[in-house]
Amino acid sequence: MNLYPLALRLTDRRVLVVGGGAVATRRVPALLAAGARVEVVAPELTPALRAHADAGRVTWHARRFAAADVDGAWLIQVAVDDPVAAAQVSEAAERARVFCVRADDRTAATAWTPAVTRHGAVTVAVTDDGDRRRALAVRDIVAAALEDGPLAAAAGAAPGPVTAAGDGPVTVGGHVALVGAGPGDPELITVKGRRLLAAADVVVADRLVPGMLLGELRAEVEFVDAAKIPYGPAAAQEEINRILVERAQAGRFVVRLKGGDPFVFGRGGEEVVACAKAGVPVTVVPGVTSSIAAPALGGIPVTHRGVAHEFTVVSGHVPPDDPSSLVDWAALARLRGTLVVLMGLKNLPRIAARLLAEGRAGDTPAAVVQEGSTDAQRVLRSTLREVADAVTEAGIRPPAVVVIGDVVTALA
Repeated sequence: MNLYPLALRLTDRRVLVVGGGAVATRRVPALLAAGARVEVVAPELTPALRAHADAGRVTWHARRFAAADVDGAWLIQVAVDDPVAAAQVSEAAERARVFCVRADDRTAATAWTPAVTRHGAVTVAVTDDGDRRRALAVRDIVAAALEDGPLAAAAGAAPGPVTAAGDGPVTVGGHVALVGAGPGDPELITVKGRRLLAAADVVVADRLVPGMLLGELRAEVEFVDAAKIPYGPAAAQEEINRILVERAQAGRFVVRLKGGDPFVFGRGGEEVVACAKAGVPVTVVPGVTSSIAAPALGGIPVTHRGVAHEFTVVSGHVPPDDPSSLVDWAALARLRGTLVVLMGLKNLPRIAARLLAEGRAGDTPAAVVQEGSTDAQRVLRSTLREVADAVTEAGIRPPAVVVIGDVVTALA
């Protein structure tokens, strides 16, 4: 069978989906992403489809298919496993001269959905003459090549439109992306983060960024090591803001690469504000935060059924008795859930003492995870009363995440 491959522009065009089960659940998101006006005809919907309907993203007709449903449709997706019912839909589509995809029997359809992989602005669709397994295998090979293989640099050369807060699409050059690099393992950066990093003209990186990611930068990329800016913390942040704005206004694509997540004690908000004041569009790519990842990799879930129904993340870089501290340590001591402290190793003795003084039990389990997700990861388990001394004795060093609560022993 000879096929004619084609890409469809479905923005604000009516697409009919017949069926409300698992197949429709898989097909509808891509149609919505393409901007289609999706109408679903089905007596019942899966919870996921019902959520789309409740949110107004799709129009649901809670009944069985009628031939008149095909009128005005640009494309029809038949997502039912009843061949008789599916045939009725495809026959109506044939009479209306509307292309129709059938999940039950693709050879009886007038259109097939290809095996698809997406890499930013690049979409690769693989069609076949009936050997679906081969098409999927080829798709997977291409996906791997786009992600890490020989096609990665070419595909990443243009990151495509990005969205600034409150604005529409912006051009490729002249903007900033705040990218979370994750807790330390270079493979824990998101796919989107890695793609934008491959497209960067300028990279401004923190010291906690995985070094392996920096080793993958193109030779012509300007690299700014934020840890080596020779000023105090406040002045250094002002200099980082200046660099981001200046390079972007010169028409370059700037990636601000941060360990963890840009908005979890990463000062990403300050950088967004600085760019907004200068009229520079920004896109934010969340990262895997160490506040959850490090404990998890150390065998500690921050929540656990019957143990902790809450967890709180605080910064420990300011000691509890410092007037500039914004943390309500007394309230934290009263909580029954999990307390996660970032950047608190230096002040751990004072933090532990304050929690004890405010009433947290001394035998509360406590743990420290050093350099989570890296080859240097270490996990120390103790109690709130003894953890500070145990850290000193063991020689635990930053970066480290402190976890306080019964979850520390939940899986032990």
